[in-house]
Amino acid sequence: MGRATRLAAACAAAALLTIGVPATGANAAEPTPRIDLRVLVVTDGGPATQAIIAELEGSGTPYTTVDLAAAGRPKIDEAFLSDSVDGRPRARYQAVVLPDDNPFGDGSAEMAALASYEKRFGIRQVDAYTYARPAVGLNYAQNPGYMGSLDGRTAQVTAAGASGPFGYLDGRIPFEDNSASVTESYGYLAVPLDQQAPGAGYTSYVDAPIDGTSARGSLIGEYTHDGRSELVVTFVYNQHQSQYRLLARGIVEWATQGIHLGADRNYLAVHVDDVLGSDDRWDTELNCTPGDIDCGSAGSGVENDPIRMTAADAEHAEQWSRSHDLPLDLAYNAGGSESYKEEHDGTDPLAQRLITDQSAFRWINHTYNHPFLGCVQDTGVVPWRCAEDPLGGTRWVGLGEIASQIDDNLAWAGRNNIAVDRGELVTGEHSGLRTLPQQPEDNPNLSPALTLTGVTSLASDNSREREQRTLGPARTVPRFPMNIFYNAGRTAEQVDEYNWIYTRKADGGSGLCETTANTTCLPEPLDTATGYASYIVPLESRIALSHVIANDPRPHFIHQSNLAEDRIAYPVLEKVLADYAGLHADNTPLVNLRMKDIGSELRRRAAWDAAVDAGRVSGYRIGDTVTVTTDGSHVPATLPPGTELAQTQGGVPFGSPYAGRRSGWAGPAGLQSAVVFTLPGGATPAAESAPVTAARVQKPAPEPVLPSGVREPVPYGPGDTAVSYGLGDTAGESVRQPRR
Repeated sequence: MGRATRLAAACAAAALLTIGVPATGANAAEPTPRIDLRVLVVTDGGPATQAIIAELEGSGTPYTTVDLAAAGRPKIDEAFLSDSVDGRPRARYQAVVLPDDNPFGDGSAEMAALASYEKRFGIRQVDAYTYARPAVGLNYAQNPGYMGSLDGRTAQVTAAGASGPFGYLDGRIPFEDNSASVTESYGYLAVPLDQQAPGAGYTSYVDAPIDGTSARGSLIGEYTHDGRSELVVTFVYNQHQSQYRLLARGIVEWATQGIHLGADRNYLAVHVDDVLGSDDRWDTELNCTPGDIDCGSAGSGVENDPIRMTAADAEHAEQWSRSHDLPLDLAYNAGGSESYKEEHDGTDPLAQRLITDQSAFRWINHTYNHPFLGCVQDTGVVPWRCAEDPLGGTRWVGLGEIASQIDDNLAWAGRNNIAVDRGELVTGEHSGLRTLPQQPEDNPNLSPALTLTGVTSLASDNSREREQRTLGPARTVPRFPMNIFYNAGRTAEQVDEYNWIYTRKADGGSGLCETTANTTCLPEPLDTATGYASYIVPLESRIALSHVIANDPRPHFIHQSNLAEDRIAYPVLEKVLADYAGLHADNTPLVNLRMKDIGSELRRRAAWDAAVDAGRVSGYRIGDTVTVTTDGSHVPATLPPGTELAQTQGGVPFGSPYAGRRSGWAGPAGLQSAVVFTLPGGATPAAESAPVTAARVQKPAPEPVLPSGVREPVPYGPGDTAVSYGLGDTAGESVRQPRR
């Protein structure tokens, strides 16, 4: 994964981000100021500031936006930025994000107020996207320099970035290049000024080589001047692009000096559905799946050729899980094993192997026989519809059948001493939950069945329902469907079905890509021999990795068929793991949670967000003490190493280490209404002074005029505002054939 030196760099970063005191411009007799833990984002509506808002929102970090285009927006002045509480000066915002280094124009009173505020309280400013020029400590992007598309380039974290805010990265930052016809990221590469104003300096944190020269141009750097610090970003991005997702954590950590509410981690969990059962196989001649109602019927001569793991596949899964330190979550159907035994002299080598190696996995109840648990399906029509009773009402699968499917599966696990959390459940096809368009409401018998059987975490399909919701005693856990088809055990089958879905009728496909929203067509069919490795694996791994690095704990799910025969799931999973390891340092490992813990994380986030939005929680810092008043909600926070959580009987270490900080959740102690953290000594809220070399501290150079050919930041282009994930995934979701 990362280099060993990165761990040392992360420790250095912990110290680097928390030094200094807000002495500049402050009265020595003035009490230690109070710094409210809230970020001010001044936005122009462009993708760069929106991306930073998305990071703050996703991690649960409180923020306030001021839209420059909004009529009647508040004026940013001293009264807006600060006041006093209990005789103590208060900074209302711990960091400032601007769309560029001066969005108000030259001589603006608002910019002057911000500059004074930042200097007085040691507040940092992020310039979300600006162009290289002396006003931000850089030469123009000329001689040497570059301005233009950054698509396909690889940037690098500098030594200063690795020992500072980006110490959680392993160094490389690849820029996406998903379309040859669209500029996805425009930027400026420039070197720091040779002559800086007295006391000023520029330290590059992320750079890239400048074509045709030996120089490297900065893409992100810290410009210190006039007692203030700005993070200068000279390329545009949106919230979905991988280069931004990799850098988002560091931008926020730098801005907040590593002390803020909210937390950001990288998650990966993989659920394997239908284990012990079998999955119908795609027919490459019929272009459908025998067993589905739209692919022939009984007596039509169409036969099913099901896909089922073998004992050798199970052994491989055990070895893979252990060697990759990623336990697969096996959603099992015990009835599949019992049916197999009935047809094979009472033995099932697959079940025996999995039972022997059970500790390598986590097990999830997937019902005994995988029936559809919603309405009673009328399969006499295509597509199917809900059957009706004589009065025209919907016929529902009954409470007894749902409960027995849950309990019988648990009983099988009990007989085989397999550890299963009875609170977790994945129904077949996520059935029982509403299924549009045929079943627009939940099976009314599902909720009482969940109560009867003790289910508290119920899987749902993230492509249908992204948000959690409550059903009786249970909360749903949305899962990402991976675009590795349930009905494919061989690469040729996967590619053939992929071609059927994603090629035009003129090219031999179904033409669905021509009529389905948010789905694009392949320029030509993939080669069935090479298309999986050359196209599908890179695309699907990139989509999965985009979820992983977006602070999204939702699990991904595949099917047991994908671990059988050609074992087509492993190349995708291995590329996700390899790409992640090549981008992150050892101090930022993947977090692998079981389903109920994912549900708890999502539930806590929702409660925290609601409390923040309603103004029921607030946090502030005075010196080395952080206080968060709360309505009882648990508080997410990211704080320096050595931080302690106050308890009624002393303090205890807070959270756990991640990405060079400590983060986690904390609740009020005893009957208190506040959560109190004690920071390690010296972690005071002030602007960090970047290292300034003697060569850079010289007499100020005159401000040059804008050279010919140099442009201010280009308008946001199509690649800056749109997400280009590839076929069928314009919103980061995979198109998946429904399992029958």
